[in-house]
Amino acid sequence: MENTIIVIDDDRDYLDIIKKGLNSAGFKNVRIEDNPLKVASVFEGGQEFDIALIDMNMPDMDGMELLEVIKHNSPNTECIMVTAVNEARIAVECLKKGVYHYLVKPVPHADLVLTIKRALEKKRLLDILDIEKKTTRPQLSNPEPFKSIVTKSSSVLKVLKAAELHSGSDVPILITGESGTGKELLARAIHTASPRSGFPFTPVNMASIAGSLFDAEFFGHTRGAFTGAEKNRSGYLEHTHQGTLFLDEIGNLPLEFQGKLLRALQDGEYIKIGTNTHQKADVRFIAATNEDLDKMIAKKKFRKDLYYRIRGGWLHLPPLRERAEDIPLLINTFLSEFSNHTGRNRIAEGAMALLMAYDYPGNIRELRSIIQASVNLAQGKPISVNLLPAQIQKQRSFLKQGQQLKSGPIIPLAQVEKSYILKAYHHTEKNKSKTARILGIGLNTLRRKLESYGVR
Repeated sequence: MENTIIVIDDDRDYLDIIKKGLNSAGFKNVRIEDNPLKVASVFEGGQEFDIALIDMNMPDMDGMELLEVIKHNSPNTECIMVTAVNEARIAVECLKKGVYHYLVKPVPHADLVLTIKRALEKKRLLDILDIEKKTTRPQLSNPEPFKSIVTKSSSVLKVLKAAELHSGSDVPILITGESGTGKELLARAIHTASPRSGFPFTPVNMASIAGSLFDAEFFGHTRGAFTGAEKNRSGYLEHTHQGTLFLDEIGNLPLEFQGKLLRALQDGEYIKIGTNTHQKADVRFIAATNEDLDKMIAKKKFRKDLYYRIRGGWLHLPPLRERAEDIPLLINTFLSEFSNHTGRNRIAEGAMALLMAYDYPGNIRELRSIIQASVNLAQGKPISVNLLPAQIQKQRSFLKQGQQLKSGPIIPLAQVEKSYILKAYHHTEKNKSKTARILGIGLNTLRRKLESYGVR
């Protein structure tokens, strides 16, 4: 997702220089305007930009007036004022009106680029905080990179929107969630949505790296560096230059190697085995884990400084049991994937009821395996209950018990509801998420019902 920048100054030559400099720094979506009245009209018409770089002194409308128009119509636009006058009073006034920063001409190119990057990072963080406040479902600006993630869950859609916002920056990201929730899929989507998409995405399972090979795998080695090293070899950092390095199950990285990884994260520097020369790698890091890193830190099994470094942005994928509305969507997706050319398999009503009620400890990965095996067994026929795994068929007795509550003498509806909900709640050993899914109601609704029954 490209960031949008508008630069307003009455000096056309200066505008051309600024645009060329910003383009060279990687900002491609830069608009330049020498007429502040036209810019005011653009914002009043509803167009928005991530960054507005505003000259203070312009004819027809000065920078302060234009600033007020921009902030009134597009409050999320981060504004940077540029002036030839270094006056503290004006700087304070600008900051009071919501300006991110105040720069004095001539502005060094490096300072301008750094200021814009910091302003964009602030905007991303504010936008991410806004996602949780909104009651409407967030819309992706660029949904294509995320199309492989099948969902209509509001909680997952919020995660995807936050991921899209993070994709435009270089901050490290930590993705947490149970095994099988799709952490690597999300990491790939972030890479695809980022400016680094044309460069390598390198997934590394940290649990699979033998301790003695850590340096060679990450930093590479030269010919003759050790016995058997017959040629130069690029490590993960060198291979992934300008791309994204995905560190899966980072909680499994032995403590003795966490310091080495921290240095590479902080400085982008490493030393290839067999040399004494520091080399640089421009790499964006995304880490993932199903471990509780806070508990690992408390037990001194994970470095606190590494934790804070990898958690520049944090995304948590909920388990499948907390997003039951996605189960039918995922089932249809997997049916389409595994059914042969003669047509998509169907699922019998009873089988679908059991699939909806199951807890999925292995999450999406487990559901995918279940559908694949069932399609193979069905041989083109509808998938019936007896084709499902044994652990799912065991739920059939409970569903029958639930149906029996519908028969018998007529009693008040509220009493029937209470009895049914409490029976389901105790059957699931007081697992609220599973109970809500079996009953087909929202988790918050279940909590309110239980509270009204005096159950905490």
